[in-house]
Amino acid sequence: MNLDTILKARKNVISIAVAGTFISMAMGAGIYALLELYCKRIFDSSERFNTTGAYLFWTLTYSITGFPILAHILADLKLLYTGLGKVALTVAMINDFYNWVMFTLLTPFATHSSLASAIYSLLCTIAFFLFLFFVLRPLLVKVIVRKTVQDEWDDYQLLYVVMGAFACALVTDILGTHPIMGALVYGILIPRGKFTTMLIERSEDFATSYLVPLFFFGCGMRLRFSNIFEGGNWMIVLLVVFFSCIPKILSTVIATYFLGMTTRDGVALGLLMNTKGMLAVIMLNIALDKQILSHESFTVLLLAVLVMTLMVPLIINAIYKPRKRYAQNKLRTIQNLKVDAELKVLACVYNTRHAKGMINLLEACNSVKVSPLHVFAVLLIEHTGNATALLAAHIEQPHHQQDASQALTKAQEDMENIASDFQAYVQENNNNNTKADTLVAVSSYSTIHEDLFSLAEEKQTTFILLPFHKHLNLEGALELTNYAYKNVNQNVMGNAPCSVGIFVDRGLGSLFKLDLRVLIIFIGGPDDREALAVGWRMSRHEGIQLSVVRIILSGKAAEVEQSSDTKNNGLMSASLDNERQKELDDEYVSSFRLKAVNNEDSISYLEKEASSSEDITKVLKELDKLGFDLYIVGQGRGRDYMILSNLLKWADSPELGVIGDILASNTFCSSSSLLVVQQYGFGGMVFEATHQHPNEISADNDASGDVTVKVE
Repeated sequence: MNLDTILKARKNVISIAVAGTFISMAMGAGIYALLELYCKRIFDSSERFNTTGAYLFWTLTYSITGFPILAHILADLKLLYTGLGKVALTVAMINDFYNWVMFTLLTPFATHSSLASAIYSLLCTIAFFLFLFFVLRPLLVKVIVRKTVQDEWDDYQLLYVVMGAFACALVTDILGTHPIMGALVYGILIPRGKFTTMLIERSEDFATSYLVPLFFFGCGMRLRFSNIFEGGNWMIVLLVVFFSCIPKILSTVIATYFLGMTTRDGVALGLLMNTKGMLAVIMLNIALDKQILSHESFTVLLLAVLVMTLMVPLIINAIYKPRKRYAQNKLRTIQNLKVDAELKVLACVYNTRHAKGMINLLEACNSVKVSPLHVFAVLLIEHTGNATALLAAHIEQPHHQQDASQALTKAQEDMENIASDFQAYVQENNNNNTKADTLVAVSSYSTIHEDLFSLAEEKQTTFILLPFHKHLNLEGALELTNYAYKNVNQNVMGNAPCSVGIFVDRGLGSLFKLDLRVLIIFIGGPDDREALAVGWRMSRHEGIQLSVVRIILSGKAAEVEQSSDTKNNGLMSASLDNERQKELDDEYVSSFRLKAVNNEDSISYLEKEASSSEDITKVLKELDKLGFDLYIVGQGRGRDYMILSNLLKWADSPELGVIGDILASNTFCSSSSLLVVQQYGFGGMVFEATHQHPNEISADNDASGDVTVKVE
């Protein structure tokens, strides 16, 4: 639980949480009253039960939303970074907090026979909680932070900390509430950060592999399906389950209606709020142990809880999650961006090293005073339980600062350092021309590209900037950082809703002052035109010297291959497409030479001819001897030259294209950084060798280049 996020939440989010909690409780009480009146043969038993307690536990079960379960559902459905997902996550956290508070306050009244004893139990429990917060917590935090920073923990000392949860649970049990409340409050006292990560790593396997299955096995042993379904009662049971799904949805729809949300969004949010978690099952077990609910009531309500939770992802995926998410928009490229339009960049990083290099690259692009630059720095984190908590902490407060006295986790340190780096960059550019927001993307690396697509769509970005999967070592060579980064890059390039760039940093982040010699290698095609557009924008920066070298293929190197989709039409069809690309290339290069080269001394243009693959390599080596700081090249789609297609088959990093792969290879021995650009609008790339999910990408291309991208 992040209490800061709960206490500082927006009023509309709090309104939805409050309505979803108390309206659901009122409707749940009405449903139970009708059941008690008309269905006694199912829910009655020979034992005498506490009717007031039954009402409390029945209504509390309806009001619950399980935040941890909902976070996983939203991550699986790729809705975390949509407007609905952010509202749902925050409302669920607040709702979960309210439910725990009400559970603490109302349990004594449901489990004690007299009002006096219930009030005495509640007051003693509150006094114990105040003791924990104001007396024990300062001492506990001081000891834990000191020993964590000095790395002094061993298994025996960790055991003492864990036993504190059992001791607090014992105290609250003696006071007459419930053991889980003492353990919960003790857990909230533990300072978030490196220590909690270590504690979870040590205890998670035992808890999830042994304790949780044992608990649910015990719940299953208590079910009495034969009692509730005998004698034709199955229809009544189904009606109970059906009506149990309505309170949370209806109460959320009512709240969202007055806040101006659409009915569709209100229903979807209500369905998500129907997600139940461990607390609901715990409440039902308490009610059964205390003989507040009968076995029949326990079975029916637990069945309703399971149905409500299981139906959420199925219904949301069927009626809400869009199937065709990305529509063609030719303006989502830098080439088509107007001079005075805001350039929005989604800069993806895994650590602070990536951030420093990208900041200098972005600074080079921030050269047009009439065109603002808005950077969304996204820290990519592999999905774990702790990572979900980090996401929840930052989803409403992207620049939330942790307590300096806490020992932060690696992800928290990276988050704070990246936010500080980008904010410092914004402050250096005090002309109000630059903005930077820091975000977190938490998902498995195999599907995190879908989260980036959602962020790019929501922020309306023009460019997604990704780090290369290799980094520069002390010997000056590129070595593997994480192979999963390569798969992420290929998945993003395969289906991105805007232009994409892969940045190979060979020391660009170590420069203190931006004074770069930039070289654009232009062969042809949409990606090369986008690369030229990026360099053209950089050329307006006073510290940039731009050189453009156009390699003109001739002889055998200019032969056009026959692609698989044009075999029926003969080679002429491919030639016509290639001729059209040449026309577009000549037109754009001519415009660049007229408007830029002829007017700026810092910009130069040169043409080189190549008739074989050896000539291409020779030209690149000659250019590399001139000592450029940054290469900008196109990935290479839209080129139908046979020689380039053959070279691409041998590429170690096909996402960089032929030229990019040569420049990034250690055998080429270049010391220059590299930016490989892919222009949006031509269907993306399919990397068959490393693509693990064949249904992730579905692109239909026609001869004109119009594309409809579908994401299932």
